[in-house]
Amino acid sequence: MGSTLAIEVTRLSKTYSSSFGLRRKLALQDVSLSVAKGQIVSLLGPNGAGKTTLVKILLGLLRPSHGTAQIAGQPAGSVRSRRRIGYLPENLFTATHHTASSALVFWGRLHGIAPAESRPRREALLDAVGLATAARVPVKQFSKGMRQRLGLAGALLHQPDLLILDEPTDGLDPAGRKMVRDLICEAKREGKTIFLNSHLLQEVEQISDQVAILDQGSLKYCGAIAGLQQKDALRIELELRGAETEAQAALDLYGEVDWQRLDEQRYRVRLNLADQSAVDQCIDGLRAGGISILSLKQLFSLEGAFLKLVAPDDEGKDSA
Repeated sequence: MGSTLAIEVTRLSKTYSSSFGLRRKLALQDVSLSVAKGQIVSLLGPNGAGKTTLVKILLGLLRPSHGTAQIAGQPAGSVRSRRRIGYLPENLFTATHHTASSALVFWGRLHGIAPAESRPRREALLDAVGLATAARVPVKQFSKGMRQRLGLAGALLHQPDLLILDEPTDGLDPAGRKMVRDLICEAKREGKTIFLNSHLLQEVEQISDQVAILDQGSLKYCGAIAGLQQKDALRIELELRGAETEAQAALDLYGEVDWQRLDEQRYRVRLNLADQSAVDQCIDGLRAGGISILSLKQLFSLEGAFLKLVAPDDEGKDSA
C-alpha cells in the first residue's frame, strides 16, 4: 500500500433521493476520518447512523454526493483499491451447492487465483476458522456462525492489506467469537489494517486501537478509546466498611447504586456521578456518616461513553 493511510475520508456526504427526487434523506454529513495502516478501528453507531452507507462507499458500491474516500491513496471503488480489500458482509450469501472448500475456490477465482495456487492457503484458513473437518460439507448445512467463519476465511484468502468486517462475530458462540478475535489480532500482527463494524462494545473495547462513532450521519468521535473517558460519566467503585444503613442514606442522593456485600463489615458499591465535585461531596457524606472508605477507583465503560455521545435510537429508523 503506497499511502501511509489505509483509509482517508474527507468531508464525505451522501444524500439518498427517492424516485423523481421527491424525498431526500441525508445519510452522511461532512464526515472526515483517517485510519493508519496496521490498526484495528471499530465503526460504532446506532441503527440509521450511516455506518452501512460509509462502508458501501469505501467498497465502491455507492458514490458519495460530496467529498472523497480513498483506500491506500487510491479512489474508493477503483480496481486497484478493491484488490487491497477483504470484505465480510453481515449476511453473507453463499450458493448452497458449494461446500466450504469449493466456495473458497470460487472466491479465489474472483480474485484471479487458480485453484491449485490457492489450495495450501484454503486448507490453512479452514483450519484457522475451525472448519477443517467441514471442508467438503455443503454450505446449506452450515449454521449462521459457520457461514460467518467461512466468510472470514474468504475475506482473508487473497491476503488483502485491508479487512472490512461487518459484524464479524454475529451468530457465533463465545468460543467462536474468541477465535475470530484471535484471527483479527493475528491479521494485525501481520501488518493488515482492520476496519470493523460491530454492536458488541465489550469486544470492540478488547481489540480496537481506535473507534469512530457515527450518529445521524455525523461523526461524533474518532480516536483512541482512552480519549472517550473524559466524555463518559464518572463511574466510581468504592469499597466501604461501616453501617450499611448509614452508607445507603449518604448514597441515596446519587440515584441507582450497585451493592455487593463482601463480608459482615465490608461491601462494594458502584455508582455514576456527574463530575469531580460530586465525587468529593459523596466522600464527605460517607465520612460524615461514620463510613470508612477502604478504596476508591474510577471505572470506564465504552458503552457509557457511547450512549452519552449518541442520540436516542428512534424506533423504526431506516438502516443507512
